[in-house]
Amino acid sequence: MQCLCPRASGGVVAAIRAEAGAKVSIKSRGSAQLQRWARARRARTLINQKSNSNAAGVLDREGAKSDESDRDDDRDRDEEEDDGRAGGKSVFMVSDGTGWTVDHSVHAALGQFEHCLADRGCAVNTHLFSEVNDIDRLMGVIHQAGAEGAILVYTLADPAMAEAAKRACQMLAVPYLDILGPITDALGSHLNVIPLGLPRGAPGRKSALSKQYFKRIEAVDFTIKQDDGALPQNLHKADLVLVGVSRTSKTPLSTYLAQMGYKVANVPLVLGIEAPKELFQIDQDKIYGLTIDPTFLRSIRAARYRHLGLGKETKSSYFDMEHIRTELQYSRELFKKNPTWPVIEVTGKAIEETAAVILRIYHERKNKYVIPRISKRY
Repeated sequence: MQCLCPRASGGVVAAIRAEAGAKVSIKSRGSAQLQRWARARRARTLINQKSNSNAAGVLDREGAKSDESDRDDDRDRDEEEDDGRAGGKSVFMVSDGTGWTVDHSVHAALGQFEHCLADRGCAVNTHLFSEVNDIDRLMGVIHQAGAEGAILVYTLADPAMAEAAKRACQMLAVPYLDILGPITDALGSHLNVIPLGLPRGAPGRKSALSKQYFKRIEAVDFTIKQDDGALPQNLHKADLVLVGVSRTSKTPLSTYLAQMGYKVANVPLVLGIEAPKELFQIDQDKIYGLTIDPTFLRSIRAARYRHLGLGKETKSSYFDMEHIRTELQYSRELFKKNPTWPVIEVTGKAIEETAAVILRIYHERKNKYVIPRISKRY
């Protein structure tokens, strides 16, 4: 993201450099600046509903909006991605890399304020400044944060840059939070090793084309080919196999897990059609069943139909409640016949939440830990 604010005065920059103890000099990267992550995110309002039916009712009302309402939603999204001065508190997120860490950290923290964010009682505008790798631009962002009354949250690997951000915020009375620094310092003490102090991708850092990188590419390629029950003869090659009726988040969940390096296949359960025989011939510990509340599922399917331009007059059993209940009963009977398959309720859950449950079970089974955990080796 390009900083649209004026650069800080030379006096302030000089003072910050003096307090930091050294002039910050980070070589600009040759690659084009990565496109910033979405800055404003709608609060998820369905998770904490009192009942699944209430949650489904909300989704029903959302799905029933007219085209004019859809245009209003587009305008709302545009307003959410404005410069933050339309109302609400602002959070400036600064990173010397892509901004993934700071963005997800802030998003996770904002989840604790869903009750306030949902009705705009405490509207928040987040703004991501990625690839901030020179002192002048950093000072410009901090000045703009002060002008907009924003809090500055940053992940800066270079200690001099992080110190400069801290000093500037103190001098300009801008509230701030260093996310990366305390963790890096604590790990350095624990490992008895001095951190590199280099942003990701900088000279001296490990190449992005690592073994893990190619593993992820392979996993994504495999998962795409195995979507929606394709190539059942390859199910034995998967790390994870997801099973469920239509619209239980099998595909987005598979894609999310694949980006983490897991080969995932998903098999749809269709009423009147037997599941592929290969599903019962592979290691049964790989298989995970997905289930969902019928009312919630009907709302999702109806919204899907409307998205495709098909109205209520279109006759289909796809979102007929009785048909949906029969489908889910069919899936439950299959799950009962295969008790080794963990059955995960996905109603109102984010993809990340469901993935966390699956990975916890996967690693618990794989590593036989006394206390469940998800382990990696670096």
